[in-house]
Amino acid sequence: MASTSTDGSKTLRPGTIEIPTSRGSADAPMSPRSWRHRTTTYHPPSRQHTAASLDAEDYFVGPRDMSKHSKWPFFMRMHGSVLPKMILPLTVVTLWSTLITCICEFVYELKVSNLLLTVLGFVVGLAISFRTSSAYERYTEGRKYWSQLLLVGQNFSRTVWVHVAEREGELGKEDLLAKVSALNLVTAFSRSLLHKLRFEPGIDYPDLRPRVEYLETFAKVAEAEIPKPKKPGKMKAAGESLGVTFAESNPRKRIKRSKKPLGNLPLEILSHMSSYVEYVNQNETLKNGLYHNQLITSVVAFNDVLVGVDRVLNTPLPIAYSIAISQITWVYVMMLPFQMWDDLRWVTIPGSIFAAYIILGIAAIGREIENPFGEDVNDLPLDSFCEELEADIDYIMSNPRPQVAEFFRSPFNKPLNPLSEKSFDGWMGRSKQDIRDALMTKTKSDMRIRNSFAVGRNQEENEKHPGQSQPSQQQQQQQEAQH
Repeated sequence: MASTSTDGSKTLRPGTIEIPTSRGSADAPMSPRSWRHRTTTYHPPSRQHTAASLDAEDYFVGPRDMSKHSKWPFFMRMHGSVLPKMILPLTVVTLWSTLITCICEFVYELKVSNLLLTVLGFVVGLAISFRTSSAYERYTEGRKYWSQLLLVGQNFSRTVWVHVAEREGELGKEDLLAKVSALNLVTAFSRSLLHKLRFEPGIDYPDLRPRVEYLETFAKVAEAEIPKPKKPGKMKAAGESLGVTFAESNPRKRIKRSKKPLGNLPLEILSHMSSYVEYVNQNETLKNGLYHNQLITSVVAFNDVLVGVDRVLNTPLPIAYSIAISQITWVYVMMLPFQMWDDLRWVTIPGSIFAAYIILGIAAIGREIENPFGEDVNDLPLDSFCEELEADIDYIMSNPRPQVAEFFRSPFNKPLNPLSEKSFDGWMGRSKQDIRDALMTKTKSDMRIRNSFAVGRNQEENEKHPGQSQPSQQQQQQQEAQH
């Protein structure tokens, strides 16, 4: 069974699962077929909730769980919305618009021409559009790099598992364990990249330490000197959830306070992966040079992902743009009551709140997704991506390399289905020419089936012009004879 770690996630611990000692054990999951009649089914990884239903704290916890489904209409959903971070700005706008409206009603009319609203609205629209498009571009680019990581990880794992040979005797066991260790490095790379993108130095994490503790890396050496993370107080946590800038901590604080070089753990893991590729090349368990080049190319692709996500993380929108867009937006919002009061009177207050929610809300979305690798609600679910890659690699390693003679000669393999129900061995009793003739017959049958679904031209014209009668076949022949 799985035990619960300190962060609430479930991990496997030594001794929690009984490992079978032989392949003949009836309860051992040695093939996908052995899982068919099990009563306990697999549940995909999901974010751990604090209770059976969402608590107030869950609305601020991210990234959002993509496997969860909500039946509420989108305009009524809270989890994933920026409304919690809009509470304080909307409160300020409410007080400001109320103050200006009261002054205009009881003291002095502070009205401004609506021309200013039009001019500033065009500028604010361009600024927010630029901010949102640039942030979403970074979001999609981050997702592309993690998709590339999944692709390269699956390809590297499959190539190692299928094409790296296992020698006889004790050397074969060594080769098998080396292959498993090499594939574990792929998951270690993804986990170390996750922590690097979230500015979490060292290796003291439940999902990382067991995978890299045996490697000699700078992160391991510096672990003792890295200051431990401090749990924020309730006021500070509430301020961070509400988007109060004064309550936000520097995410690089622990890195800056480290007294020893932290190195680059994902890059150091890639060095160990390259060493394994050279190891299988030297002991000739990987004899085909094409697959050797493919493994080297995969390591280079891993490095490309590392550099790419680092570029996305450390190249935000220039600070001058961010400051100017924020200033322009707030000036426009603060000018709304002056321009709306003359026409709306007391409706100026809810009108200003609604307009501020639209403008400031879109700007807040841009700020949130500008760094897609964080732990905001709308950030990329990096933990789910790592768990997905790890599960895929476990599927690859769960069985030996598939033997063509075994799965092609299965009685369930019907090569010419649906034309023939004969199995692979059934067609082995026929001649090669019979097989080719059957393939030609299958192609002709497919063409007849496709033509039967096609609508005739006369029928199409009748549908287009139902009031016009079409000439009969005899009339068409007479017309053709006259011409």
